Amino acid sequence: MTKTLTRLSATTSLLLSLGLAGAAQAQDACPNRGQLDTLYCDANKDLVADVPTEAAKQKDPSALVWAYTPVEDPAVYANIFKPLTDHLAACTGKRIVYYPVQSNSAEIEAMRSGRLHFAGFSTGPTGFAVNLAGAIPFAAKGSAAGVRGYNLVAVVKASSPYQKLADLKDKKVAHTSPSSNSGNLAPRVLFPEHGLEADKDYKPLMSGGHDKSILGVVSGDYDMGAVAGDVYERMIVRGTIKKEDTREIYRSAIFPTSSFAYAHDLKPELAKKLTDCFFSFRFTPEMTKEFNGDDRFLPITYQKDWAVVRDVAEKSGTPYNKSAYDTEAKREADELAKKKAQQPAPAKAP
Repeated sequence: MTKTLTRLSATTSLLLSLGLAGAAQAQDACPNRGQLDTLYCDANKDLVADVPTEAAKQKDPSALVWAYTPVEDPAVYANIFKPLTDHLAACTGKRIVYYPVQSNSAEIEAMRSGRLHFAGFSTGPTGFAVNLAGAIPFAAKGSAAGVRGYNLVAVVKASSPYQKLADLKDKKVAHTSPSSNSGNLAPRVLFPEHGLEADKDYKPLMSGGHDKSILGVVSGDYDMGAVAGDVYERMIVRGTIKKEDTREIYRSAIFPTSSFAYAHDLKPELAKKLTDCFFSFRFTPEMTKEFNGDDRFLPITYQKDWAVVRDVAEKSGTPYNKSAYDTEAKREADELAKKKAQQPAPAKAP
């Protein structure tokens, strides 16, 4: 019996060592990974995942599923983007399905698991989408003047006494979510030079969204909200808030706006067709109004156009790695659970 156990133990050890060696060899097959998850490789060092070398792993589905970042009510964008969805269907010859997501982490997980084939990611979470879901950013909204950027804006109620950031010490300041660039990371890096430091001069209150921060300022729940300027401007254009009810006390330099990215494992011919179809699309008048004058998609790269965002993430101590992502995903899940618990129970049938 002892000899049998010894032989089994030796066999197990051998198999384990072979398995580890095989795993090591598989990892060694990737000459460079950078900050990408172990599922992906970046041999050409352009900071995004390479297309799988095996043709069998390249996807060419009959229907393409996509989503847009949940910076505001996800249902709003189903109608706003319908002209784009219709154009892409006609242009690619494939069925295009819009899938509303409730959180940034849900959108990233959907692409990582293969359920999303392309998506619009907000500025901050784009880094997580690239590193953990194999997203390849290729386009951003813009006009003939170039790619649209946006600003971090500090918004207060018009009737408030606050005139500068330093006035908000020990006040109720809303951030949006930990992974948000303008809603959390950029304020932590940019506000201190103006006399206001997060976690020292105030405790950031996570509102759960840019629109929620702005509405909270208007209602008096927050003294100030750090938000994306384009979301703030869209809410004014849409009539969600009145411009005269709020006031800006700070506006940053320009950041890139939301990225549009496709999954790294799309068949290269399909990825090329999809990007060409994006660039041939022209916004409807309604879309141009909604997106502050933007009327088209323009090409971008993550390596070049997101350099300033990556810099803010690193300086704020929130790199785009698995640990930071898991923390954000848990926070979003807890927030969604809290919202569901607060919703009234459906009325019982008589």
